[in-house]
Amino acid sequence: MRIFDPHIHMTSRTTDDYEAMHAAGVRALVEPAFWLGQPRTSPASFFDYFDALLGWEPFRAAQYGITHHCTIALNPKEANDPRCTPVLDALPRYLVKDNVVAVGEIGYDSMTPAEDTALATQLQLAADHDLPALVHTPHRDKLAGLRRTLDVVRESALPVDRVLIDHLNETTVKEAKDAGSWLGFSVYPDTKMDEDRMVEILRTFGTEKVLVNSAADWGKSDPLKTRKVAEAMLKAGFDDDDVDLVLWRNPVAFYSLSGRLQLDAPPTDAATHEGNSILRGGA
Repeated sequence: MRIFDPHIHMTSRTTDDYEAMHAAGVRALVEPAFWLGQPRTSPASFFDYFDALLGWEPFRAAQYGITHHCTIALNPKEANDPRCTPVLDALPRYLVKDNVVAVGEIGYDSMTPAEDTALATQLQLAADHDLPALVHTPHRDKLAGLRRTLDVVRESALPVDRVLIDHLNETTVKEAKDAGSWLGFSVYPDTKMDEDRMVEILRTFGTEKVLVNSAADWGKSDPLKTRKVAEAMLKAGFDDDDVDLVLWRNPVAFYSLSGRLQLDAPPTDAATHEGNSILRGGA
């Protein structure tokens, strides 16, 4: 089984996590720039962080057989802090880097005017750099946040089919799907989706353009949630191809829109099917 985690914050994780992820079948991941928990007080702290996403984390991941790419942005929460907004002017020098496969995470946290400006600015940067965008939907008022997000996307130069709208759930998936975006679901203990809810969404809405991630970070989270979703899908009657589509081919297809995704040769079909046989308890 091959797994691509399209949204995980490995800066917050240990090397033991990399080792466990590889054992579970994770061979590629994308790490979006996000809020580290402690407020940043100057743009320079972002630049050190971006440099780590481009240098140190790919090196660390490679030691465990995992390919690491990233997305770069000013995240929605920090878009409200005037000490951070000068980062918007510096983003172009990072968005040209080969390892950057999208602009993200962008979107809404509290749906403020400052967040409106940051989202519109960064959607334009994505269009200017021919990159897709990874959009964060807010933790509160999710449906209102999704609708406001879609309005801004439609007003931008970036087509909606180059946008991955993340942290979706049962209240937002239909409108995001009807809009034509890519559909992201974070399977994360207590505060987001779980495996069983994810399976029900796949049964209802299908597997097309669906990406499942762990969003693992410094909070209570689990970097093996992608594998657990795969197990739940197989148990629920989805087949090997369905699992491979959701857990590998869909993330590859979305981030390939950047023209920059570079992956090692994937396992053969025989190896993939052997892995799924082992997962089910076969020899």
